[in-house]
Amino acid sequence: MANDGTNLEILSTRSGFNSAVRQIKKTIGVVDAIGNTKNLGDTLFELGDEDLSGERAALLLRMILVDKMGYRTVSSNLKSVVAEPSALAGEFSKWKGVDLIVAYHHPEMGLLVANPKNAEELSGLGQLRKRELLVVYAGKGGAPADETCSTAAEIAASLFEGAKVKAPPALLRGNFAVKKLKKAAEAPEKAPKRGRKAVKAPKAPARGRARGRPRPPAPAPEAQRIAAPVVTASAPPVTAPKGPVKMTPRYAVVVQNELFHNGNVEAWKRIVASYKAKYPQLEVFIYYDGERILDINSLFKWGKVKHGSAIEFAVAGNDIKDVAKLQRYLAQGASNMFEAFLHGPVNNVLKLF
Repeated sequence: MANDGTNLEILSTRSGFNSAVRQIKKTIGVVDAIGNTKNLGDTLFELGDEDLSGERAALLLRMILVDKMGYRTVSSNLKSVVAEPSALAGEFSKWKGVDLIVAYHHPEMGLLVANPKNAEELSGLGQLRKRELLVVYAGKGGAPADETCSTAAEIAASLFEGAKVKAPPALLRGNFAVKKLKKAAEAPEKAPKRGRKAVKAPKAPARGRARGRPRPPAPAPEAQRIAAPVVTASAPPVTAPKGPVKMTPRYAVVVQNELFHNGNVEAWKRIVASYKAKYPQLEVFIYYDGERILDINSLFKWGKVKHGSAIEFAVAGNDIKDVAKLQRYLAQGASNMFEAFLHGPVNNVLKLF
């Protein structure tokens, strides 16, 4: 018997069969929702369904936009990138002659889909990176695509690379205007149950100062305003809300200590663990010298991360919160006040957020 290459093993179990049926129903629902005028990026943004993201979103792009609607496509491994992708929405929103969808293969978050005419959706792509794949789809809904669509896809791809190109008049006339969107419903945040009061971190014993030894530098004013962390054995469970996955810009944290040594590293690890305990649906990405740091311990290299160096971080997920507070704690953890985060049992989580 010839092997047609179709993978049907998932249908051999009850859970796999039910999963496939649910995916088919969701796909049919997306097709019905789009019709001839609805943008696929807008539909996925409104649904905020994780089951329709990543590689499954890639299947929708191929099945709906290419096979069903015949959209024209232009792909590019970005040679250069525009600084603020969301700023392009103002230009794309004028293109009423075509329907546009952009798919960006983010190195950390996977495939992201957006309507480039919507600034909020474009901001969800985060900071574009060179040599990453970006694909632009252009069409006319239920009507056949034409050369105007090909031109639109080519110009759009070049704009994402920072080119200055003026759109032809044919792109400015039509019915594909920006529509107001309904955001995905978010789950209500439950108030934590009352229990025992958290134990304050014990103060470190005062040390005498040797004669003639200079005093340590005074802490930064921002660090002085940060409350002392408390310790909790476990964090209350948090229900992850539905919604579109986004990524914040990269925020820089300047190292105020003489060197970013193992004490600073441990402080950062405990701060990030505390943030993840409060917001398990969010992910914290750390970068140094333009590269993503997978293990914070790797930042502990004598003579490399010195005073004045900048370590960057970004937060990804939906319903992103407390980024400013996270930045303040990380700034303190990168200073000579890092010891405040090292008190308490090793296996317990700091209650900072």
